[in-house]
Amino acid sequence: MRIALSADHAGYILKNELVHWLREQGHEVADLGTSGPESVDYPEFGSKLGRVVAAGGADRGIAVCGSGIGIAIAINRFPECRCAHVSEPLSAELARTHNDANVLALGARLVGPDMAKACVSAFLGSDFAGGRHQRCVDQLPALLPDSDWWAA
Repeated sequence: MRIALSADHAGYILKNELVHWLREQGHEVADLGTSGPESVDYPEFGSKLGRVVAAGGADRGIAVCGSGIGIAIAINRFPECRCAHVSEPLSAELARTHNDANVLALGARLVGPDMAKACVSAFLGSDFAGGRHQRCVDQLPALLPDSDWWAA
C-alpha cells in the first residue's frame, strides 16, 4: 500500500517511528515532513498530505500533530480527503468501515507509539463496508457550500 505521512514539530518523532515501522512491513511510504523540532505550522503539513491523497499519490494518509485535531482540520479542507482523528483502534477501524476515511490523524501528545501502531494497523487492515454507509459517504461532497451558501 502507498502511504503518505506528515507531521508538525510536535508529531515528527511519532511520525518518524511510524514511517520506519510501515516500511518494515513492506509498505511504500512517502515522508512529507517535518523532520525536526523546529516550530512549523500544522496547516502547511496537513496541506502537503491533503494534496498528495487528493491527487491519488497515496492510497492512505497518516497525519500527526500534538493533538491530532489541527492537522485533521487542515486535511479535511480537501474534499477528496476524509480524515478521522482517532486515539484508539476501534475508532480507526470504524473510520474505514463506516466512513471510508482515507486519512488518519493522531495526537502525539495523546497516544504513545504502541497505541498509534494499533490505530494504524486497524485503519490499514479495514475496508469500507459500503452498503448503507455508502449512502452517507455519497452525501458528503454536496455539503460543500456554493458561492451563495450564506444567503440560504
